[in-house]
Amino acid sequence: MVRMNPRSGVKGQQEPGTQVPPSQTLSRGIRALEILAAADRPLSIGELTEALGVHRSVAYRILRTLEDHSLLVRDDSGRVQPGPGLSVLASGVSRNLQTAALPELTQLANTLHMTAFIAVWDHQECVTLVTVEPRHTGAALAQHPGSRHPVSTGAPGIAIQSTMTEERWQQVGAGNPYRPEAHEARRIGYATSHDEVVAGLSSIAAPVKVPGGRPAAIAVVYIRLDQDADAVGQALAASAARIESQLA
Repeated sequence: MVRMNPRSGVKGQQEPGTQVPPSQTLSRGIRALEILAAADRPLSIGELTEALGVHRSVAYRILRTLEDHSLLVRDDSGRVQPGPGLSVLASGVSRNLQTAALPELTQLANTLHMTAFIAVWDHQECVTLVTVEPRHTGAALAQHPGSRHPVSTGAPGIAIQSTMTEERWQQVGAGNPYRPEAHEARRIGYATSHDEVVAGLSSIAAPVKVPGGRPAAIAVVYIRLDQDADAVGQALAASAARIESQLA
């Protein structure tokens, strides 16, 4: 950002330490996309307006701008949903990680008959980056890209924490507690969780170190039956090692 010198009329640099206020319009547009992405169906403009907490005219301007960039689309009834432009943007997020992980996720999903995914650390949360569901399976648990859960909850968060010492996590973990299970995850190479993120579901995750970036986790989610957690965990750890070798 630049500023105008009131005496000379010459533009200068932003003064050090000056805090630039966020753009309210941009923030609302991003929030609209988050609401649409989290919804399980297309939303009416009235529903989205209410969720945003803005006047209908403001919502229309936001939606028109997003629509012009193909970030949302309207169906025949006028309801709005995420558009194909989001896929283009998403494909550029951690592209190297996605490229390296996709073959491993596909192999894991079809061998273990579980939904496999990559979760990345995003401040207070873990965000699903890419997911693969098993083929030829009658019922598979869905784990949609973009879904979030607290980093202090669930196997992916524990796996991510296991890449750091407790002291290091206290420095960078944004106040989130260091799970005691992270010590064991570092020792054996994977973490497990049951009934934490979603009641009745279990997850196993192995850490993935990303050079120059925040750590991630490769994970599976399933309904707890008679799975051998150690065998699954070792398979995830092996996949994580192969992904890291591709990223090195």
